[in-house]
Amino acid sequence: MNNSRRNFLRRSALIGSGVLAGKTAASAQHEHHTQTQKKETPAAAPQAKPKTDRPPAPSGIVPVITPDVPRLPWTMEGGVKVFHLTAEVVKREFLPSGPMGPARMVDVWGYNGQMPGPTIEVNEGDRVRIMFHNNLPEPSTVHWHGLEIPIEMDGIPFIGQPLVEPGGMFIYEFTLHQNGTFFYHSHSAMQEMMGMIGFFIIHPKKPYEPRVHKDYGLILQEWALLPNNTVPNTLSMEFNWLTINGKAGPASTPLIVKQGERVRIRLVNLGMDHHPIHIHGHQFYVTGTEGGRIPESGWYPGNTVLVGVAQARDIEFDAIYIGDWMLHCHLPHHMMNQMVSMVGPMAHVGHGLQTGKGMEEGMGMIRQGHALSDDLGPGLGRGMGMASRERQVSNAVGQHQHQASGLDQEAKKKVPGYPQDDHMMTMFMDKEVAKPETNGLAPGWSASVMGMMTLIRVLPPDKYEKLMADIKAGRTVVPQAPTEHKHKD
Repeated sequence: MNNSRRNFLRRSALIGSGVLAGKTAASAQHEHHTQTQKKETPAAAPQAKPKTDRPPAPSGIVPVITPDVPRLPWTMEGGVKVFHLTAEVVKREFLPSGPMGPARMVDVWGYNGQMPGPTIEVNEGDRVRIMFHNNLPEPSTVHWHGLEIPIEMDGIPFIGQPLVEPGGMFIYEFTLHQNGTFFYHSHSAMQEMMGMIGFFIIHPKKPYEPRVHKDYGLILQEWALLPNNTVPNTLSMEFNWLTINGKAGPASTPLIVKQGERVRIRLVNLGMDHHPIHIHGHQFYVTGTEGGRIPESGWYPGNTVLVGVAQARDIEFDAIYIGDWMLHCHLPHHMMNQMVSMVGPMAHVGHGLQTGKGMEEGMGMIRQGHALSDDLGPGLGRGMGMASRERQVSNAVGQHQHQASGLDQEAKKKVPGYPQDDHMMTMFMDKEVAKPETNGLAPGWSASVMGMMTLIRVLPPDKYEKLMADIKAGRTVVPQAPTEHKHKD
């Protein structure tokens, strides 16, 4: 009996130690798994994991880079970091003018002339004072999402503080005893949908291990914009513009990484939709949430992470594979600009629910009648108002002139469901969105980056140093014209 019990305990200890080792050595597991795959992979298989040494880790805290969003400056007064945060109306260019039409300028609400608001970056243990000024035409407050602070500083109107009237000011002051990825936003739901959000990042007293070389922050948002209208419809349940840090692809600024560097990407979502964020070419570990750093034993691998509404997710990976890799929401309609539910085969010809309704109805802009009338609803989707009943082919037919060998335009229209390729309606914008960070991208790259999309550019050391020099000098290389897109049978 004693021997049986002893053997059982010995086996349990071995199993337990194996589980513990697996949880506390996630990166080592990944290395072993990859090497095993390498041995079993035939010579003709895709690239094997390169032997890339990780560069020396930075000695201190790595500042967070939030592309297209500046950092909020501060001054030190009596041991307190003092920030000035001003709520105001802001114009934001989601996408510049180009072959697809004029610039998409949007009237949003934000802070300090920015939307999203500027990034507040502080350290655990800091005492901070935020002087909040309200330049909006209506009252507002600021909520510090995820922070453990006194109720008087939490930003809830009436419950914790009075509303800050237009032209008014309120002082938020508290000491930080947490660390991680947090954010601030208005606590008026409709003001949130107008864009009032910004990062609030708290670095730990001791840097996280393993150290990262690059630390990026991305804010995910969606918008309902009717044609020829610059004001988002905050009551809408359907969205046709998706942005990262206030920019729609391909205007979003790529993330620049040197091969071998360890990368952290902080993702924050404040909207009406959840976003499954996917990266190409690399596996990552989820290492943090809006509750702070996850113990290493709780990290889990993947290459798609669901970022729910009001959530933050930190992901980390070693950038070992060279390439211009995509980072994007994997909801199909979120990978396009000016997207509404108008693409796809329209079934049940002549019967059932209507689908060809206009975008105004789809976005809640009902001018007369009621929502349950025959003309207004219910329906299976919204279109451009070009049809009153279901059709077998997509509403997108006729918006392009591309020809495929063997089928003329009329013949193609008879194919059920045609067209579905979003590239057929895409105009290249390489030149219009060019910036130093896009130098060296393949001609026509912009046709594959739309909606809630950006790029992670993993470059070998020589190309990385050259590109960083271009970025520092503000030097942009205008790309050559892309090859015309044609379908092949």
